[in-house]
Amino acid sequence: MEYYNYLKSLHLIFVITWFAGLFYIVRLFVYQIEANEKPSPEKEILQAQYKIMAYRLWYIITWPSAVLASIFAFWMLFFTDAGHVWMKMPWMHVKLCFVFLLYLYHGKCHQIFKQLQNDEVKYTNNFMRLWNEGATIILFAVVFLVVLKSAINWIFGVIGIILFSVLIMLGFRFYKRIREKK
Repeated sequence: MEYYNYLKSLHLIFVITWFAGLFYIVRLFVYQIEANEKPSPEKEILQAQYKIMAYRLWYIITWPSAVLASIFAFWMLFFTDAGHVWMKMPWMHVKLCFVFLLYLYHGKCHQIFKQLQNDEVKYTNNFMRLWNEGATIILFAVVFLVVLKSAINWIFGVIGIILFSVLIMLGFRFYKRIREKK
C-alpha cells in the first residue's frame, strides 16, 4: 500500500502541471491571436516569440505532464488493490468520463496549437477566453468527485463554477464596453 501513495503523489503532481500547461497554453493562444492584429514589425516579432513560448510549454511541460499523469493513473487503477476497489465506485466512472473530456480538450488544444504555429488564426481571442473555462470546469468536476466521492454531489460544485464563469464573462464584457467608450 505504501507505493500506492507514491503513485498517487506523482499522479497529482503531473495532473497539476498538466492543468497549468493547459491554462497557460490557451492564454498564449489569446496573445498569439491578438498579435496577429498588430501592425508590422510588431506583429512578426510577437508572433515569433509566442510561437517559441507555446512550443516549449506544449512539448516540454504540457504533453509530458499529460502522459505521466495518465501512466500513474492507469498504474494506480489497474495494478493496485485500491485501484480495483475504486473502479467499482460510481463516482469513479463519472470522474473517468470527465478525464475523457479532458483528453478531448487537450486534443483540441493541440489542433489549435498546430494551427497557430502555422499562422492559421481560426478563432477569436474572446472564443479562446471562453475556451479556457472548459479546463476549469473539468478541473472543478474532477476535484469535487475525488474529494466527495459521490456521483451526484459534484454537480453543485460544477454549477457554482459555471455561474462564477458567467459572472466573469459578464464582467469582461462590461469592462470591454468601458474600454471601447474611452
